[in-house]
Amino acid sequence: MIRKEYIHNDIFEFEAGGSVEGLKVVYHCSERPWQEADERKVIWICHALTANSDAEDWWPELVGPGKLFDTEKYFVVCANMLGSAYGSSGPSSTDPKTGKPYYFDFPKITVRDIVRANSLVRKHLGIDKIDFMVGGSIGGFQSVEWSIMEPEVIKRAVYIACGVRVTPWLTAYNESMRMALETDPTFRECASLKGGENGLRCARSIALISYRSYEGYNATQWEKDEDCMFADRAGSYQRYQGKKLSDRFDAYSYYYLCGSVDSNNVGRGRGGVEKALGTIRTECTVVGIDSDRLFPVEEQRFIASCIPGATYHKITSKFGHDGFLLENDQLTAIIEPLLP
Repeated sequence: MIRKEYIHNDIFEFEAGGSVEGLKVVYHCSERPWQEADERKVIWICHALTANSDAEDWWPELVGPGKLFDTEKYFVVCANMLGSAYGSSGPSSTDPKTGKPYYFDFPKITVRDIVRANSLVRKHLGIDKIDFMVGGSIGGFQSVEWSIMEPEVIKRAVYIACGVRVTPWLTAYNESMRMALETDPTFRECASLKGGENGLRCARSIALISYRSYEGYNATQWEKDEDCMFADRAGSYQRYQGKKLSDRFDAYSYYYLCGSVDSNNVGRGRGGVEKALGTIRTECTVVGIDSDRLFPVEEQRFIASCIPGATYHKITSKFGHDGFLLENDQLTAIIEPLLP
């Protein structure tokens, strides 16, 4: 897949208020040697919170030449979410009026804003129909929302480990992460994009616990020394993962993306969640993970029950919500028969 950029020449209005001129969306797509003569089926991948548009990088077992999402057989597209640290417009991008990062002057972002920006890329690429869409976690939010916003565009979709209205449980995690960011005094100084770095590491540690499970940690983080006095391995792992994120991401983008998660409500302005899901005409498959504590399987069962003709599958994993990135054989068994 190759990296490209789309620049929106008009003003982009945000759902919660505010606007941006010259909105940028970074995306990756299959090489297109035939230009307009390209008749390959279109697969669109919606990425999760801190991933990026290079799906071959974060889903290497499933995306690439000869793999499940074959980037040569299909025209595969993945667009970077608004607010991300990977090039699309957001708080860490440059405000043309000041020549400095927007920081908190960037408008608040909703899931619907992200989908509208993605759809601009779709139109830019001349794609009238998306033959297959897949998304996990907040990528699932996007996929469901897109199926409602443009019901005639998406032929078939798989929603993995996601919900359709943010729960108090999820918002509590998001607020805890924002509180962690706020405890870092450099966060509100907005002196550089390294502001809030220590807070970001703490926020990532909180998030990781929500992504994993009791079984998963106990399977991988036991102390090797049976006689150790103070357990440290899991703590070292948390610190490692916090630093790993802060090395590639910034606290401002993380703050905004957590806010976009709290906007997830497909029923807003549509007569409620069930009524909104009932308008979907996409052929839908909903996948839950038995150990997912962030989006328990009852959420995916509910989604499937409200969408006409939808099917539900459950996969097993020791690794909680992150199972959607790890249980590749189970996902392949579900998805492969659905591909065009």
